[in-house]
Amino acid sequence: MKARIPWRERLLVRLLFASVLFAVCSVAATAWLAVTTTTSALEEAQGQDLAADNKILAQLSGYAADHPDWTGVQRTVRALAAKTGRRIALTTADRTLIADSAPHDTPLPPRPAAAVDPLHTDTYTEFGAQLSGIDPRAVGPFRLAAIEREKLDAVATNEQGCFDRVGARTTVQHTPSGRPYVVVDDGTDTVLYLKAGCGNVFGTPTSGTSDALDFPTPTETKALTALTELARPCLKANDMDLGGPLSLTYDTTGRNPVSGGFLVTGKDVKREMDQTAKNCVTNARRTQLEPYVAPAAELFLGFGDKTAPRFDMSPANKARIVGVAGLVLAVTVAVTAVVATRLVRPLRALTAAAQQPPELHARAPVRTRDEIGLLAEAFNDLTERRERLEEQRKAMVSDIAHELRSPLTNIRGWLEVTRDGVVDPDPALLASLHEEALLLQRIIDDLQDLAAADAGTLRMHREPVRAADLFDQVAAAHRVAADAAGVTLLTDADATAWLDADPVRMRQALGNLVSNAIRHTPGDGTVTLAARRDGAEVVLTVTDTGKGIAPDDLPHVFERFWRAEKSRSRRTGGSGLGLPIVRHLVAAHDGTVEAASEPGKGAEFTLRLPAAEAPADVS
Repeated sequence: MKARIPWRERLLVRLLFASVLFAVCSVAATAWLAVTTTTSALEEAQGQDLAADNKILAQLSGYAADHPDWTGVQRTVRALAAKTGRRIALTTADRTLIADSAPHDTPLPPRPAAAVDPLHTDTYTEFGAQLSGIDPRAVGPFRLAAIEREKLDAVATNEQGCFDRVGARTTVQHTPSGRPYVVVDDGTDTVLYLKAGCGNVFGTPTSGTSDALDFPTPTETKALTALTELARPCLKANDMDLGGPLSLTYDTTGRNPVSGGFLVTGKDVKREMDQTAKNCVTNARRTQLEPYVAPAAELFLGFGDKTAPRFDMSPANKARIVGVAGLVLAVTVAVTAVVATRLVRPLRALTAAAQQPPELHARAPVRTRDEIGLLAEAFNDLTERRERLEEQRKAMVSDIAHELRSPLTNIRGWLEVTRDGVVDPDPALLASLHEEALLLQRIIDDLQDLAAADAGTLRMHREPVRAADLFDQVAAAHRVAADAAGVTLLTDADATAWLDADPVRMRQALGNLVSNAIRHTPGDGTVTLAARRDGAEVVLTVTDTGKGIAPDDLPHVFERFWRAEKSRSRRTGGSGLGLPIVRHLVAAHDGTVEAASEPGKGAEFTLRLPAAEAPADVS
């Protein structure tokens, strides 16, 4: 009687339920996400203050320009957040948090607002930042010592007094490095300070005068020398030879360096740098300033503690959402029902084929090329393999019976005629019976080894084994048989070839190959055992000069009870189990075995096995 599947257990019902649940959750989540994200986006678009964001970025860039790391930036971030009402967070490029004004574990905004990097900036609005891409507040080794600032401040104060005496209103300001400069207030007649001859105004000496403000201090000289050495390789690569160190020059405000603040001085020429030279000096400045500024960080801006307002949907919008959601659900149910029905139909056919009696070897129809079709093909392949295994099992039973019947029949026949007194039990008869018993024992041992290999219980005692020693032992064991057959047995092993193997099992495998080669090699032929190291493997070959193996027979040489003699004659000996045992023994050593042959030119069996290092006590 065919079992009836409960409704709740049927694949179709479960697929429908899962699809409906998924669709409901998807529609609800999508609607909620659309409303909340739209509200947040509108609020952010309406409430964002670009000027305040630029001030935040400028202040953090100034902090980075004045500090070698971000260790103390948390206080600055909190102060800025309290002042602007924004959520401010700094992270590394891989989103490792540096500082955050929000509570711990608060998620970051989806995208950073800007990158804070004083060495690569185009958002700082002070004049000069866009000229080189370097924040002018990043001075590094150009920062003046306290005593140098005091001396220059005194000179600037004297110049300011000079201008005051001629009625020019001026103020003394300082560059980020601490160097003072005199600035004329707006609205002052420029003729006054040109006539005064009071010194350096706007960074340019007036009336041919010069003072201490025109020359670099020892600190600046040292920094310029280091900068020159950093820029020299790039300048030389562009055919710009330096005859001396770089020198400082300022723009007409006296505050910011022209072209990055430096000139290239050649042997006889002093000229402003072209774009290539500017790039060389700018890159050298970045290299020089890098230890003095904080590493680049990503700036995230949010709304702080403010909650984005939500808006209420109108009845029309609510009805529209409900209608769309219902339509999506209906379409989902219909599509899922069709798809599920198509999925279940081949599964039912596969189940029916699997429930057929084994002797029928039923196949499942393959109607599609999707996963269900592949499953049906796999089922059909499994059925074919099972059919082949059944045929092989029957053939193996027949082969075993044939192999055991021959020696048993011989033993039984000679014992019966001896018992009846027809033949006397002379030594020759006993030797013949003993040979048949040994043959029977060998067949049983081979079958036992194959059974152990199939069951995975083949015992292995692996250790480092020298291939040369292994060949010597195998050759010695088969030397008598080779001499009797007129076959020359040769060995050629690399001294560095060491195997990680069970020596007993490897002698058994090589012995099977050698005995098989001797049987199929005519007189005056040779059987050669060779070994060589090949990376992490050792390659062993057993080559003979016999008649070879036919191309049609080559794929079957490792099958059980297979013989090239179709009549199953024992004229050449062998039980048909030697090569299958070799294959199993090599596989147990994590190796491979292959056979190659050309008719009339002999055969070659190649074994690839894991290599081992020679023991320390073996030279």
